[in-house]
Amino acid sequence: MNNVDTYTPTILAIDDMPVNLDILVEHYQYEKVNLTVSLCPLDGLKLAESLKPDLILLDIMMPVMDGYEVCWRLKSNPKTRDIPVIFVTAMCESTDEQKGLDLGAVDYISKPFVMPILKARVRNHLELKHKTDKLLELASIDGLTGVANRGYFNQLFAREFKRHCRSTQPLSMIMIDVDYFKLYNDHYGHVMGDECLRKIANALQKKIKRPADLLARYGGEEFVVILPQTSHKSALRIAEILCRSIDNLQLPHEKSTCAANVTISLGCATAEPEQHQQCEGLLNAADSNLYAAKLQGRNRVIGEAVQPIDVVKYTESNIRMFG
Repeated sequence: MNNVDTYTPTILAIDDMPVNLDILVEHYQYEKVNLTVSLCPLDGLKLAESLKPDLILLDIMMPVMDGYEVCWRLKSNPKTRDIPVIFVTAMCESTDEQKGLDLGAVDYISKPFVMPILKARVRNHLELKHKTDKLLELASIDGLTGVANRGYFNQLFAREFKRHCRSTQPLSMIMIDVDYFKLYNDHYGHVMGDECLRKIANALQKKIKRPADLLARYGGEEFVVILPQTSHKSALRIAEILCRSIDNLQLPHEKSTCAANVTISLGCATAEPEQHQQCEGLLNAADSNLYAAKLQGRNRVIGEAVQPIDVVKYTESNIRMFG
């Protein structure tokens, strides 16, 4: 498996028979695997959502809820639907196997199982899951700067936009543009320009502290920051920190007319949606403030006091317009 020294997969085993779980624990105790077990299918569902394991080993014949129902619930939940499920069961008829695979399981192992075979098949599915996760991660990262890319930003913004419009929590956004970057590229060359963008992205990322916040490359020399549950005042403070962080890099920019070094301009906006309503134009408001920052001399933050933003019912078209 790739990155074997740094990657430790998590397996969740759900089975109502303690002896079956004891066998798994005994054989996996010295493996580079985090194994969690559950005797109760309902508890197993909760563990799957909280742990987000890399693989689930699932029995079928259990009280309260059988394995088919558990698998259906796992595949119906957006938080767990991508977790591979292997049925490990004494039900060995072909119709049973077909039913399990039709529900979305990736494999079906009959009891009594041969441990080396079970471990080999588990290993194969873990390797596939790890590679798939890495591909998804790479698909969401900007290849030049290493921060999130525009596509991932669009997806996250759509989710946060909708979520915040069901709550009373503010959603803030900062649009960022590197000042006179075309002149920088023309003077220093595109190789130096790429290195400049990497340094800027790295400096900005270091100032984004909370896990829920996101820095993304929006395009060219533009970046965007999403700040969930952040007031306008707090967003302005963060924007000022970001602005200073780039100024403090002291990257020479001989062709800039606003400073002797590389600087950024930032536009900040905040939406505070009412319950059952949806605000449209947050991104446009941040972009307008960014434009105002450029007009007022660059190397600064503009974020006027929060104004009521047009309120409309949520539709997918409203989200797509921000792409």
